[in-house]
Amino acid sequence: DEPLYRPFGAHVGAVDGGGSPHPPGTGDPRGVWPRRLLMFITDRTRTAGRPLPSIVAEAIDGGVNAVQLREKDLPAGTLLSLARQLRGVCGTRALLLINDRVDVALLCGADGVHLTEGGLPVGPVRALLPRSMLVGKSVHTVGAARQAEQDGADYVVIGTVFPSSTHPEIPAAGPELVRNVANRLTIPVVAVGGISADNFQACVDAGASGIAVISAIGLAEDPRAAAEALGPVLETPPVTSVEE
Repeated sequence: DEPLYRPFGAHVGAVDGGGSPHPPGTGDPRGVWPRRLLMFITDRTRTAGRPLPSIVAEAIDGGVNAVQLREKDLPAGTLLSLARQLRGVCGTRALLLINDRVDVALLCGADGVHLTEGGLPVGPVRALLPRSMLVGKSVHTVGAARQAEQDGADYVVIGTVFPSSTHPEIPAAGPELVRNVANRLTIPVVAVGGISADNFQACVDAGASGIAVISAIGLAEDPRAAAEALGPVLETPPVTSVEE
């Protein structure tokens, strides 16, 4: 059977063979990429008034294996404090990725940094960070996804797949966008945008390696149960190629 995790740097174009401080088989998911990803992207304004760390903890209890800290309006010092708190919450059960802030990612001991499409370029960030840290990129087109891989990204997040209350101004591209990107990349493709327990399967069928959600967990009455409802994505056999 395919292992649940693989070392960072195992994709085509990696600088070296890994350099992971936590090899597969140690029971520690840090330093390795999950075969299937269930990512919770934070938004502390979408927690129904509950503390963000408690939402993250419940989400991880429900099966989330990656957390992207995305709180763009926080001052650097406040963001670092929150990142360090979430590093403790994630522990060895979930990857912690920091949105855009390479400095905060390094200082809090995160597993990687996630770059926005209009943010820092992948190449220089990849060169700056140790090989054991992930560099991800948000993209909205096939061309941007291919460029991200060429520049050294470890994964891409593609969307918006379905209509999203988080980004209502962005037209939903549908699972077809996921299929077009997944068929042209060798790195993992994570689908985002309006994803729920009712529609995630369409993303997986289109070739996504995982899904990312905000409101589906953050605004849920029971975040753990909401994560568990999305949990089947973790059990779906990987798709190697999808007919267009």
